[in-house]
Amino acid sequence: MSQIPKTLRGQFLLDGGRLTGSFFARTVVLVCQHDSDGAFGLVLNRPSGKHAGEVLLADLPEVIGNSPVFVGGPVQTNALSYLHTDAFLPNASILPNLEMGHSLEELVDLGESFSTGKRIRLFAGYAGWAPGQLDSEIRAKAWLTHPASVNMVFETPPETLWQAILRQKEDWRCRILSELPEDPTMN
Repeated sequence: MSQIPKTLRGQFLLDGGRLTGSFFARTVVLVCQHDSDGAFGLVLNRPSGKHAGEVLLADLPEVIGNSPVFVGGPVQTNALSYLHTDAFLPNASILPNLEMGHSLEELVDLGESFSTGKRIRLFAGYAGWAPGQLDSEIRAKAWLTHPASVNMVFETPPETLWQAILRQKEDWRCRILSELPEDPTMN
């Protein structure tokens, strides 16, 4: 049995094909926190169909107001989180040059700042696990893990992210899983 790392922060969690019928079917979750207090992550491939200007009651810079909002998870669906990257974020907490925030004021400041390398992704809600819960789910093979990258977070289209990461894994079963239709009766 493979060892679960002490922290999964900065890793992708992928539905390993056992979450069919749940909110997490075919999801990719970026783990933002994983420690003795539990785990916190954001689902990267569930667009809400809304833009920030439609859901946030604030005077937003245009770049933020036009940004799509993703469903970050089923917990506290009114809670705001965002991921942002830039060419150089020396104190980034998730990955090198990838930071997470929750403050609307800081989000507005980011939207008003000028940088050609800045990318922002907004989320309503999050995925959360009690202490030890995520580790148990991984041991039960509900989730696959994969190293996260800023490029995968921001540049891979959300609708193909799950399949794209599965295809990068060396296990041939992951490649087969990536090709299965969402509805097995359509096979």
